[in-house]
Amino acid sequence: MKILVTGTEGYLGSLLAPELLRRGHTVLAVDTGYYKAGWLYAGTDTTALTLNKDLRHITAADLEGVEAVVHMAELSNDPLGQLLPNITYDINHAGSVRLAQLARAAGVSRFVYMSSCSVYGVGGADFVDETSPVNPQTAYAECKVLVERDLREMADGRFSPTYLRNATAFGASPRMRFDIVLNNLSGLARTTGEIRMTSDGTPWRPLVHALDIGQAIIEVLEAPREAVHNEAFNVGSTAQNYRVREIAEIVAEAFPGCRLSFGENGADNRSYRVNFDKIHAALPNFRCAWDARRGAQQLAALFERIDLRASDFEWRGYTRLKQLEYLLHTGQIDRDFYWQAPAASAPVLEGRPA
Repeated sequence: MKILVTGTEGYLGSLLAPELLRRGHTVLAVDTGYYKAGWLYAGTDTTALTLNKDLRHITAADLEGVEAVVHMAELSNDPLGQLLPNITYDINHAGSVRLAQLARAAGVSRFVYMSSCSVYGVGGADFVDETSPVNPQTAYAECKVLVERDLREMADGRFSPTYLRNATAFGASPRMRFDIVLNNLSGLARTTGEIRMTSDGTPWRPLVHALDIGQAIIEVLEAPREAVHNEAFNVGSTAQNYRVREIAEIVAEAFPGCRLSFGENGADNRSYRVNFDKIHAALPNFRCAWDARRGAQQLAALFERIDLRASDFEWRGYTRLKQLEYLLHTGQIDRDFYWQAPAASAPVLEGRPA
């Protein structure tokens, strides 16, 4: 199958694209390159040939012969969406819908969209599932809801979208992210020997390993059309709903000697537990091979092997907001997040600090 994958130089895409190649698929990789510098370790033996192109500049010609699209290239995480909500809507909503429209017109039959469990926002005492009302609390989550809505209206006998509402990702990736909860706590434990929570850690979060997300994508691509057509699936395992304090405790255990403390009830009221039965029923070969404990142990072993230091952990390349603020500050991208031609006197490359 010829698959166009957007965001192949990101946290998830850098793991997914090589696995698709190993399975014999043809991968047309597209990434604008915002996070190209954030390479933490050599974690794969192959990478997909990547077209460096903004999502908003993809054309019908780019989709010639493509049978499926996996769309991962959006501005990710809530702080970034709150900082520049207009750009978030321009890229995450309008850009994603435009890509789907191009794909549909080009005869692409499958469109796998990376949504998020954050669409549920503030949940009640019960578990939420795909039939529960959405309650997005941020521009990032609101865009997920809007894209799902618009793609549902496009679905027909020739164009089959699927919406994967991923739990909060964790785990090692060559294009590492330290701005998601388990990865962030693991970095703190390694580089400071201490996790000081500013809240009491009572909110619930569902977690899913990055590799398990990749497995879900592959299962959707290879599933019978009728099993996934115009369907939303929560991606994760019901057993992997954790209170934030549990995540902190698991991470502290994986890093011997790490000190752990908690604060008062925090201002972040996003708390939800998610039911994942639907994806396991529709895609019986899908299962989560990772839990938080195994993921924390994976990171502890990786950080030891690469001798992760505070300068690495704090470097902008592994935090989405820091990296984009840097690109804006240095004029490498404009206020609409389009790349700018470099000045003649500008250095071609900038390396990481020693």
